[in-house]
Amino acid sequence: MAGEILKATLETLYMVIVSGLLATLFGIPLGVCLYLLSKSVKFRNLYIVLDLIVNVFRSIPFIILVLLLIPVTKNVMGTIIGPNAAIFNLTIAAIPFMGRLSENSFNGIPRGIIDSSDSMGLNRSQLILRVLIPETLPEQIGNVTVLLINLVTYTAIAGAVGAGGLGQLAINYGYYRFQWDVVLYAVIVLVSISQVLQFTGGRLSRFFRR
Repeated sequence: MAGEILKATLETLYMVIVSGLLATLFGIPLGVCLYLLSKSVKFRNLYIVLDLIVNVFRSIPFIILVLLLIPVTKNVMGTIIGPNAAIFNLTIAAIPFMGRLSENSFNGIPRGIIDSSDSMGLNRSQLILRVLIPETLPEQIGNVTVLLINLVTYTAIAGAVGAGGLGQLAINYGYYRFQWDVVLYAVIVLVSISQVLQFTGGRLSRFFRR
């Protein structure tokens, strides 16, 4: 079973890293949009619509979202099983989550800093690159850490619908073949991955906070 566990572990890491990277690349800009629109009277209605979409996607349980996305996943990825199909589903689920976390971080910036940037005449791009991102960098690292840990959990759930990884390994051998030692190994590896992510993210966040 060592070879199977190693293969499943690598599949899990692949899904977490790729979907986490994509969710971060799209989620933080989404958070920026939410933050800026929430401060704009002119685009208030657009914010309400975007905020509703984010809330809807965040409210759908991941396993149900996977089922709802089956036709889209089939058209985009050409298959509904395997790690690559799971990455598409994971990314769709994670982008709104990351967007909301980022928006909350931006809302935590002291009002005085925003007022100072306005008085200096910074445009939107300068506000984003010189104020929003730098001021919230430690929090954003923490957000990415939370995101990745959640994705570890999501990959285990996705294993129930043929995504591969440790979740599918635990189901195939533990549930169907009653090899509970394999389930224990899968749990140990999943917990270890989460702990490593938490430790690394915490250290990086504290480093940049200083």
